[in-house]
Amino acid sequence: MNRNKTKNFYYGDVGIGDQFPVTVQSMTNTDTRDIKKTIEQIKSLEAVGCDIIRLAVPDMEAALALKEIKAEVNIPIIADIHFDYRLALESIESGVDGLRINPGNIGNIERVRQIVEKCKEKDIPIRIGVNSGSIKKEFLEKYGGVNVNSMVESAMEHVRILEDMDFKKIVLSVKSTDIDMTLKSYEKLSEIIDYPLHIGITESGSIWKGTIKSSIGIGALLARGIGDTIRVSLTGDPIEEVKVGKQILRALGLLNDKIEVISCPTCGRTRIDLEGIVRKVEEKIDSMSKPIKVAIMGCEVNGPGEAKEADIGIAGGNGIGLIFKKGKIIKKVKEEELIDELVKEINKL
Repeated sequence: MNRNKTKNFYYGDVGIGDQFPVTVQSMTNTDTRDIKKTIEQIKSLEAVGCDIIRLAVPDMEAALALKEIKAEVNIPIIADIHFDYRLALESIESGVDGLRINPGNIGNIERVRQIVEKCKEKDIPIRIGVNSGSIKKEFLEKYGGVNVNSMVESAMEHVRILEDMDFKKIVLSVKSTDIDMTLKSYEKLSEIIDYPLHIGITESGSIWKGTIKSSIGIGALLARGIGDTIRVSLTGDPIEEVKVGKQILRALGLLNDKIEVISCPTCGRTRIDLEGIVRKVEEKIDSMSKPIKVAIMGCEVNGPGEAKEADIGIAGGNGIGLIFKKGKIIKKVKEEELIDELVKEINKL
């Protein structure tokens, strides 16, 4: 999949830009001032593959806590700052790997300049994050409300502030809760800048509904080559955000870190517990890192043919199952032996 060309740089030791893999971010929902709980949550996010983590910094106590948190975790930390430039400066001193600020909201230009000079000194990027709820009144009036033009113009105002200070390590986001507006905003922005883009659907909702909404929006952008880092914004455990984000990348072929399982939706010909078999197989192979495709089909008549592009698969019915490789049957086994025999064959690959 071809990606739009962008600038390339680093959050800590994690690259961002078109020359690096698309990364998955999340944001802690602990109180950053609670150092122990925040470290625990970040470690749990690291365990499911989070690449970059963002932390809210509401006051100076939180900014000072970042130093201890940073020392105990492995992934880059981005400090999320609103309005108070002193929190940004203290976060930088605490060792963060990036900032999320909107320069136009920080105050007078000299305050912004202090932040920019510190970021240059420490070699850390700044993400400008515009969403449909944070557009300046000036642009709402100029463009007739919240729309693509007011979103993009708001982002570009912040960009110009940083560029005027010769700062170019910029990441941009223009998120909306509306999928169509989000897609069009990122498309327009990607035509006029070459900075890496952080993509997502903001405030997308609960884990179930938000997963669907985010997958559509993020997937559509990535399929068009737009996007260098993603965050799935869900109301719930941030671990779910990372799991969904990783799966979006896998579905698009942008991440090949696990075995891909394909399975049929079942029909009236199904004579085995396909749902249970799929669940058990996924549990057994979840920790395997093989770039292969496994098919689990509910019909021994059509299964091998329908899943012939899979590296290996099973199809079952009436108490028996077939194991096949590249569509060719290699053995017939009893249904109760099907899962174990499949795992044995996967281990041989």
